[in-house]
Amino acid sequence: MRFDVCNGDADGLCATVQWHWHEPAVPAQLITGLKREIALLERVQAQAGDEVNVFDLSMQRNQPALQRLLDTGVMVRYVDHHETGDIPRHPLLQAHIDLDSAVCTSLLVDRLVDGASRPWALVGAYGDNLTTVADELAQRSGLGERECTALRRLGEGINYNAYGETLADVHMAPERLFGLLVRFRSPLDLVRQDPIADELDALRRDDLRQARALKPAWEGAQGRVLCLPDEAWARRVVGVLANELAHEAPAQAHAVLCLQAQGWHVVSVRAPLARPCGAATLCQAFGGNGRARAAGIDTLAAEDLPRFIDAFAHMSWGA
Repeated sequence: MRFDVCNGDADGLCATVQWHWHEPAVPAQLITGLKREIALLERVQAQAGDEVNVFDLSMQRNQPALQRLLDTGVMVRYVDHHETGDIPRHPLLQAHIDLDSAVCTSLLVDRLVDGASRPWALVGAYGDNLTTVADELAQRSGLGERECTALRRLGEGINYNAYGETLADVHMAPERLFGLLVRFRSPLDLVRQDPIADELDALRRDDLRQARALKPAWEGAQGRVLCLPDEAWARRVVGVLANELAHEAPAQAHAVLCLQAQGWHVVSVRAPLARPCGAATLCQAFGGNGRARAAGIDTLAAEDLPRFIDAFAHMSWGA
C-alpha cells in the first residue's frame, strides 16, 4: 500500500499531484492538513513493505514518526526543502532534500519526474512565492504570459486556501481540494473547466483588502510588522499577505502576526526578496522554524511580542 503525505498548501499539493501522474496506476491514501499541520507522519499507519511518499514537510518535525516507519520496514521517499535535522541513515529512506532558497518541493519533484507535469510544478512554485524562478522556468518551457498568469493565480489561490486555524476557516479542506486538482492532467484544463480558481481568488482579494486597511504595529527602513485580529479572514490571509508585501517591497523584511483566541500569535516571516536569508534564524529563536527566506512561529506568547518586534527590527537580513 502507498501513502502520500503532504502539506496542504500549494507546494505540497502540487508536488503530490505530480507524483500521482508519475505513477497513476498505483492507488494511494492521502494524508494532508492545513498549512501549520506539519507533524503528519504521526498519522501514517503503514506496515512492512508499504511505501510512504512525503512532500513538503519538515523532516525535523517528523523525525520520531519517520524513524518508526523505517524501523517497521516501510520504504519512505522524502522530498522537501525545509531544515531536516539529522537525516537518518537507512536503506529504506530515499531523501531528496534541497535547502536552496530558490527551490520548493514541487520543483524537486519536477526534477525527479523529468518535467513530465511541469505546469503543476509551476503552480506549486508560484504558490510558494517563487515567482521569478517560476517565470523563468515557464519561459524555458514555452509557456506564454497568459498561461503564466493563469498558473500563478491558481497557485496563489491554492496556497491561500491552506491557511486557517481550523477547517471552518478555509474555503475547502485541503484533502477535498486535492481530489479536485488531481482530476486534471494539466492545471490549465482545471482553470478552463472549474470555477475553483475564481472562487479562491475572489475570497483572497477580499481578505487582502481588509488586511491592508490595518496600520503596522512597527515600521522601519528595513521592514514592517503587522498584527491581524482574531478573525477567520485574518487567519486565512496571514501567509498570503506576507508574500504580497514581500513582492511589493523586495528590499524589506515582513512579519505578519495573527492573534488567536487563546491570546497568542501565529507568525509568518519573509526575509527581503533581495536578501533572502534570516527568516528561519529569527523564528527559531522563538520556537519556530522554516527556511532562510520564509519561516513561521506557531505559538508566540503575547508577552514575547515586544521582544519579537525588537529582534525583527535589529535582524541582519541576508547574513
